Amino acid sequence: MLARLFAPTVEAQAHCDLPCGVYDPAQARIEAESIKAVIAKANDSDDPDFRTRAVLIKEQRSELVKHHLWVLWTDYFKPPHFEAYPQLHSLVNEATKLAGATGTKGSLDAEVADKLLAKIDEIAEIFWATKKA
Repeated sequence: MLARLFAPTVEAQAHCDLPCGVYDPAQARIEAESIKAVIAKANDSDDPDFRTRAVLIKEQRSELVKHHLWVLWTDYFKPPHFEAYPQLHSLVNEATKLAGATGTKGSLDAEVADKLLAKIDEIAEIFWATKKA
């Protein structure tokens, strides 16, 4: 009975704790650069334990890239941006796939990491153009 008396009466849910309005594709790029560096270190190592740790870190960073790109796509970019840059949907889709299971998350290929970085740079170019407008 005491627990019921002090239980919250209103439950609130939100996408994040406090929408700050601070967005930057650099967050995704930093993680992608980390992925590329980890791939190089893993490929240069013969230590199976080190390689296992490297793969785990690379997969975590790949998830972070996807997260940062999705935040831009869902929270920052608005319909006028998509109208002005019709390729934006496909760019974000291609970039998140490059960070996914068929991309850096599932590969130790540095070329895939380079492709991911290039897509992030294309998204960043559009992002900064929208900030000037």
